[in-house]
Amino acid sequence: MAQYELLLPKMGESVAEATVIKWLKQPGDMISLDDTLLEIATDKVDSEVPSPVAGKLIQQLYKEDDVVQVGAVIAIIETDAAESKAAEKQEQPVVAEQAPAAEPVVNIPGTEQLNDTPVNSAQHSSEPDRFYSPLVKSIAAQEQISVTELDDIAGSGADGRLTKDDLLNYIQNGRKSTGAVLANHATSQPAAVKEVPVNNVASPAPVAKSNSAQPVVSVSGADEIIEMDRMGKIIADHMVMSKQTSAHVTSFVEADVTNMVLWRDKVKKNFEKRENEKITFTPIFIEAVTKAIKDFPMINVSVNGTKIIKKKDINIGMAAALPSGNLIVPVIKNADQLNLVGLTKSVNDLANRARGSKLKPDETQGGTFTLTNVGSFGNVMGTPIINQPQVAILAVGAIKKKPAVLETEYGDVIAIRHMMFLSLSYDHRVVNGALGGTFVRRVADYLENWDINREI
Repeated sequence: MAQYELLLPKMGESVAEATVIKWLKQPGDMISLDDTLLEIATDKVDSEVPSPVAGKLIQQLYKEDDVVQVGAVIAIIETDAAESKAAEKQEQPVVAEQAPAAEPVVNIPGTEQLNDTPVNSAQHSSEPDRFYSPLVKSIAAQEQISVTELDDIAGSGADGRLTKDDLLNYIQNGRKSTGAVLANHATSQPAAVKEVPVNNVASPAPVAKSNSAQPVVSVSGADEIIEMDRMGKIIADHMVMSKQTSAHVTSFVEADVTNMVLWRDKVKKNFEKRENEKITFTPIFIEAVTKAIKDFPMINVSVNGTKIIKKKDINIGMAAALPSGNLIVPVIKNADQLNLVGLTKSVNDLANRARGSKLKPDETQGGTFTLTNVGSFGNVMGTPIINQPQVAILAVGAIKKKPAVLETEYGDVIAIRHMMFLSLSYDHRVVNGALGGTFVRRVADYLENWDINREI
């Protein structure tokens, strides 16, 4: 018999770690090829890890709710030698040393000092190079915590690894003798990293100072207490962080989309027969947004301190409601390079897989602008919260038949038209009212001027 070391697979270029949600197999269980061993979570996306070999699960190296680095050994499976060798040819090489050594190097600008500074060998004689995740490094840089100070913090992760929670608890508890450590290190080490870009780096959730700071909530015997699920907690933290980060402003425009509605009514049956796809209004909205972004590229940016990062790619996130009541935002990459047929297929595919919890971690990453359709719930308008680190989000309301005044060569007339509201929330730190208002007006113009004879 041989032992096969199962590694946490790579789940995307921007994904460095995952949380163990649930083990579906227990030590001693027999496993067939491709049996699902455990469920993991990366940000908002849940995934399953199948077994690449058949055999017996003899050891789980991580418990539920543990955070695991990509490439770490997560389980030991006992199998025969022939199967083990075959599997090793198909999988990435098995790491013989500690799991963190398999972590791919992620260079986060502003944390070079943490990457290059040697670890105190006297403190960790059995661990010459203590591993720190990119998130831990970024938090340490923001809090001006030196690598020497990091070395002195006890870790609760595998083999003493320092986790995000360990570091946040350390900061919350006042660090070492409130500032004594900083005074000691000031003479032996230059000032901490000046700035850490927030792009593609998750900001830590605000840490409560103490339980007494929480408002007291009165609960009667008839009230039901419901614990937030994992995704609900993530969304809650992200929304609060966004409001604390950005100065939100919302501009509204009402658009006459009669031609767009009549065109879709005319083509939808033939389109579905030809493409085996239903065409909704969402890909039409996304096309109008991408055109407006090309006209006003400074809406497609993110903020890093006092610097504005202008995005080359136009990646549109589309908010999708899940059966659980939560929300997820899959991203259409390079949406400006797709025609209406391509956008329709992408929208339908991502929406269907989002509802079935089949999205890949990378498919919720890298968005530069977000669209949310509040009209799908019958709402006429909304004031959406910006999806950080983006600077704008567009809400499209329900399309309603309303009387409207039309200007004709024979004078003004009142007619029944298809009308809708567009609501653009934007970050007033970098998007002023002129840009925000002009951008949402341009989106409305593209929808209002829809060619009713357009071929698709």
